[in-house]
Amino acid sequence: MSRSFGPFSFDPDRRTLTRDGQGTELGQRACTLLQALLAAQGQPVARATLLDEVWPDTTVEEGNLTVQIAALRKLLGPEDWIITVPRVGYRLMVPQPPQPLLIGSPRPALAVLPFVNLSGDPAQDYFADGVVEDIITALSRFKTFAVIARNSSFTYKGQTVDVGQVGHDLGVRYFLEGSLRRAGDHLRISTQLIECVGAQRIRAETFDGLVEQVFEFPDRITESVVSRVAPSIQQAEIERSRRERPGSLAAYDLYLQAMPLFQSSDETVFAQAYELLSRAILLEPDKALFLAVAANYLSTCAILGWPPIASDDFEVCANLISRALHRAPWDANVLVYCADALLHFQKDYDRAMSVARAALDANPNDFLVVVRVGIVHLHCGSLEDAVACLLRAIQLNPRDPAAFIPLAGIAHVYMVLAEFEQALTRANRSLTINPIFPCNFWMLIAANAQLGRMDEAPRHLAQFLKLQPGITISRIRAGQPDKDPSRMAATLDRLRLAGLPNT
Repeated sequence: MSRSFGPFSFDPDRRTLTRDGQGTELGQRACTLLQALLAAQGQPVARATLLDEVWPDTTVEEGNLTVQIAALRKLLGPEDWIITVPRVGYRLMVPQPPQPLLIGSPRPALAVLPFVNLSGDPAQDYFADGVVEDIITALSRFKTFAVIARNSSFTYKGQTVDVGQVGHDLGVRYFLEGSLRRAGDHLRISTQLIECVGAQRIRAETFDGLVEQVFEFPDRITESVVSRVAPSIQQAEIERSRRERPGSLAAYDLYLQAMPLFQSSDETVFAQAYELLSRAILLEPDKALFLAVAANYLSTCAILGWPPIASDDFEVCANLISRALHRAPWDANVLVYCADALLHFQKDYDRAMSVARAALDANPNDFLVVVRVGIVHLHCGSLEDAVACLLRAIQLNPRDPAAFIPLAGIAHVYMVLAEFEQALTRANRSLTINPIFPCNFWMLIAANAQLGRMDEAPRHLAQFLKLQPGITISRIRAGQPDKDPSRMAATLDRLRLAGLPNT
């Protein structure tokens, strides 16, 4: 009988381990070892127990077990699925699904109600219900909020709902409602995201299409709705925390207070965010999202050439990544924050790419995930894939406050391709969104210098040095991946040409 854990399917009878459709045949000892670890359901298994399972009625050196563990780890891939428990043995990191929603839980929850069919054609009910089911499935990939199952939310089908009552009955703070109208060859679907307390409308969207597009229309609606609902809920939660619990010391509130500060490119503001997050980790030391965001903070400091927090930042970051991935290897946001830190700070390029791909598989509709996977491709993969991800991110949510990041990333791609006018266009657009993002200035200075515009390059250089006094090419290079040095060479060479000090 097959067993599943994380992205794997294990068939002990056939002795096969399958991931992403690719099967691997296991040896007898590896198969027995994996069975023993799986049977423990995530609990530690003593070395003596494993030795008895793998080599029954035989006395062997403990080093044989170490060799088998190393071989099994290699088969499972770069993620740390088998964890050494000091002085005990080993345990398999078996992902646990998110805990069911509890009334009063700090994690926000959302219900998607059945859409109202305004077409006058009962046959369109199936279409509206299918759209809602797709939206529920896609939203369930976001781990920063819970989504009520279809069976619960569809009890309201055909009813006029009271906003407060829905919130009370289902234990949710938000719900998404919608309607479908068919007029001739045209379909229109309208959605509204509502906060239950005060019946406040947070976001409204309308989608128009032709009836002949009926099979592609649900995908387009789902993609657009889910990519906008998630950041809207996060922003509403931030505002709610400010409004209802100012100065709260609860871990989740500290995290919410920190998140908008992380959108700043100001070193002092960023440090305030890290201090809030550090306090949240003290309260909940095993919260994977907190750990991953903290690792990403240390990575961002390196990217932007800021001084380290402490002399052991590298070791602290590695520890945060390891703990986060062990706690939530299924969470797209945790994965992508860790991938970014592995890329920029740990310089573990193969693992960064592997974790980034896992994040994209886990949630391909999350703006943050798609952006950061694009950045990993920019430095370690295909430039075409980088541009595809970054353009998709902008398409998913062009009004996201972090939209300057994919624009800057595309500008970087054009620098690598020596298309300097295109790089300037994207960097200038990014600058209008975030006028203090240092990476924009790299492109503006370098591209103008390359094009011989020695009036523009010094102007941007002066602004950059005012923003980051003491910044040097060496500090920028130290924070950038160097798997393929050509990805940064054009920018660094032109920064030197424009007059930025080397050291």
